[in-house]
Amino acid sequence: MAKFVSEKIKMKSSARLAAVQATYTISFSGEAVEEVIREFANGEIGRYVVDETELGKEEMVMVEPMDKAYFENLVRGVHKTKEDLEKSLNSFLSSGRSLDHCDGTLQALLLCAMYEIANNYDVDVKVIIQEYVDMAYAFYNKNEPKMVNALLDQIAKQIRA
Repeated sequence: MAKFVSEKIKMKSSARLAAVQATYTISFSGEAVEEVIREFANGEIGRYVVDETELGKEEMVMVEPMDKAYFENLVRGVHKTKEDLEKSLNSFLSSGRSLDHCDGTLQALLLCAMYEIANNYDVDVKVIIQEYVDMAYAFYNKNEPKMVNALLDQIAKQIRA
């Protein structure tokens, strides 16, 4: 039996993915936040992902429509508070590790997740963590998603205690 997922949930998941992509784009392209938000919201960029088929081939697949307001609030919030988020994330990372040593995609993912955990009390923290861990599995193998899960769980316990 297939698991039912509402359109609202799918749209929020798509907004999170787009927010991670937009955060990465802003950080590494030098484009202005509002310009990147406009490009994503209008579907000019970020509407397709690479998916691996059963035969091991890759194909471009359109992502679900996103909750544009959720996406915009998330991206603006991350970039408005980016320095504070980076400091907080660095304090949670194990000694000898810093956010700067993570690749750009992981940095963007952690920034969005941290922002959402700290600022979005309308969504259960377990849902937020699961969304970002699932996203980490889409980008990485085993080590990074496990680290994301442990780190976000630790953050949630301290922030939402």
